[in-house]
Amino acid sequence: MKGNAIVGQSGGPTAVINSSIGGVYAEAKKLGAGKVYGMIHGIEGFMDDKILDLDDYLADEMGLELLKRTPSAFLGSCRYKLPALEGNEDVYEKIFAVMEKHDINYFFYAGGNDSMDTVKQLSDYAAAHNKKQLFIGVPKTIDNDLPITDHCPGYGSAAKYIATSLKEIIRDNESFGAKKPTICIVEIMGRNAGWLTAAAALAKGDDCTGVNAIYLPERVFDMDAFMEKVKTLAKEKSSVVIAVSEGIHVADGRYVCEIGREVAVDVFGHKQMSGTAVMLAEKIAAETGLKTRAIEFSTLQRAATHIASLTDINEAFASGAAAAKAADDGKTGMMVTLDRTSDSPYQCTTGIYDIHQIANVERKVPDEWITEDGTDIKDEYIRYASPLIQGELTPFWVNGTPRHLVRK
Repeated sequence: MKGNAIVGQSGGPTAVINSSIGGVYAEAKKLGAGKVYGMIHGIEGFMDDKILDLDDYLADEMGLELLKRTPSAFLGSCRYKLPALEGNEDVYEKIFAVMEKHDINYFFYAGGNDSMDTVKQLSDYAAAHNKKQLFIGVPKTIDNDLPITDHCPGYGSAAKYIATSLKEIIRDNESFGAKKPTICIVEIMGRNAGWLTAAAALAKGDDCTGVNAIYLPERVFDMDAFMEKVKTLAKEKSSVVIAVSEGIHVADGRYVCEIGREVAVDVFGHKQMSGTAVMLAEKIAAETGLKTRAIEFSTLQRAATHIASLTDINEAFASGAAAAKAADDGKTGMMVTLDRTSDSPYQCTTGIYDIHQIANVERKVPDEWITEDGTDIKDEYIRYASPLIQGELTPFWVNGTPRHLVRK
């Protein structure tokens, strides 16, 4: 590598996005990069020349190991949408001016769909204006909805958290053995793709009965059928736990969480999802008189580094390293992919793919992995997801809580 590199984080954090940053840093330094800088709050901060020297944190092995055990986005994240190329040259020239100021030839961005759009826009601008800088995307999203790649770093750890927490919730809900069961509705992230909610199926085992129903946004949600399902389960079970995606929607396209109320919209035009479990629990209680409980995992499912999957951590680190290698080979306008070569034993390698086939494309759970009635997940998903949640990385415990790496 000639010159310096910069890496940033964007969008919702994951339990392993910092491992990707560690992978970029370690491999870029190995390949001869002078400095590896970090963007403070992604491209939004970078435009204001807010960067730091990662040598100050990661030059020794302990720094890298602590980074792997640190949740959220160590560098700080953002949700910033770059404007269209045409008519907004001043925005792009400002970005390239900062790169040239710091002799930055390599730009790495860890994120999901919207972040890959940033990589695409910048690489397209560079190509159109004969710029020398190279741009590589590092996949990240607990939603697991990026196309081409077999799965996304961050998903395995979120799935592990969801499966673990649901096992604990099920055991708690079963402990009373009441004649009339408590109906527990657990809301899991996922606007249009149900990968996270599908992970509820991983809770089932020889020591756990599993959830009683799973509802994904890939299927239209039928409120009447749902209520009949709940009433039937209430007659048969002493405990009922149901997993629902925050993005389940009825036939007219409305999300369940927005029925009867307005929801906010972010800068990308995405509706802000929350309240699905509460809405359903209130409806069940009103119509049946049964005791209900609504649980929303919210940011917990993406922040739980203390229970992160070691497979996920290692693959996130490898993805970052692969991005640095790709840039060193002269590639640009591309994203690293995880390519599964075997299910048993599980084996996965990294690849590289054109960002134009990835940015702004959303991959959903295959329809054939969902049961015909739309209330459960088939074994094909279990075979796919089980390897991704394996292994743990023990936190560094200090005074009873996990130690994290903090920006100065």
